[in-house]
Order: sequence, then structure tokens, then C-alpha cells
Amino acid sequence: MDRNCRKDLQEQSAEQIMKQITIKVPENRYTFFMELIKSLGFVQVEDEEDTKEEVIANLRQGFKEMELIKQGKSKGTPFNDFLDEL
Repeated sequence: MDRNCRKDLQEQSAEQIMKQITIKVPENRYTFFMELIKSLGFVQVEDEEDTKEEVIANLRQGFKEMELIKQGKSKGTPFNDFLDEL
């Protein structure tokens, strides 16, 4: 087996044994912490925040649904049912 192939297999093996952790960071230190973590070459970061485009799309969808409810073309969810889902 040549050197490049062996290196590729080692990298694939390393990816398979990664551990996943959840970290809570104070809001005022979040940006610093994310920059620090992303600067490490061995850490894979998955941001859970919506992009600006996703936020805008979600707001537009919400307004459309609100208009349909106002027009009687759709039925809303009672507030208590909404809270129960949380």
C-alpha cells in the first residue's frame, strides 16, 4: 500500500472515532469561543443557528400562514396546544 493511500485510510479512521460534545458558553463570550474552536484543525463545528436567508424565509412563511388564518382559509393552533408542544 502506498504512502498516500495509507494516509487517506488513517484520516478516514480518525473521522470515524470522533466524539461529539455539547458546550454551553455565556452569550458575551460566544463569538470569541467559536473563533477559538474553529481555529483548531481537528475540530468539526456544526453551527445550529439559522442563516439570515432562513430567518427571512421563516418570517415570510409565518406571515403567509397568519394571513390565511385571518381569511379563514386555515385554522390556527390554540395557544395552550402550542405551549404543550414545547
